[in-house]
Amino acid sequence: MTRRPIGDPGGTTSDDPLAAIVDAVLDGSRALVAVSARSIAGAKSVTLPQFRMLVVLSEAEDSLTGLAGQLDVAPSTALRMVDRLVAAGLVERSVRPENRRETRLALTSAGRRVVRTVTQRRRRDLRAVLERLDPDRRDAVAAAMADFAAAAEQVWPATGRSLP
Repeated sequence: MTRRPIGDPGGTTSDDPLAAIVDAVLDGSRALVAVSARSIAGAKSVTLPQFRMLVVLSEAEDSLTGLAGQLDVAPSTALRMVDRLVAAGLVERSVRPENRRETRLALTSAGRRVVRTVTQRRRRDLRAVLERLDPDRRDAVAAAMADFAAAAEQVWPATGRSLP
């Protein structure tokens, strides 16, 4: 699949040595977004941003402020998302005994099940794509993705923890 870059209807004509690589990564990222969208489609009424919040909470309980910071959203946005997830029975709120002014947010068993189910679907869909690759190229793809993730972590240090 070869696509022209967004905002560049004529394709890449730049002398920039990274331009073609950026275009290839954009194409790959579109495929990964499609895998993400497919994997979450079966989760009843959970959006991709809400799923991202569930993934962050699956790693550790948090406060609303901490969660908003990890997701790089305003606390009011995080609050609306949490309210919907609480109403859906996927997240629970409780008061922290050591600081009664702070609310602890945690996944319910249903929330953990959603994360597990969507992650299993995502793994299945990624496996289907990887099986289409020449077996000799799979290790190169894995190494490139690991390198890309490590570089992204250097650019945005919280990235590794907050991405679903």
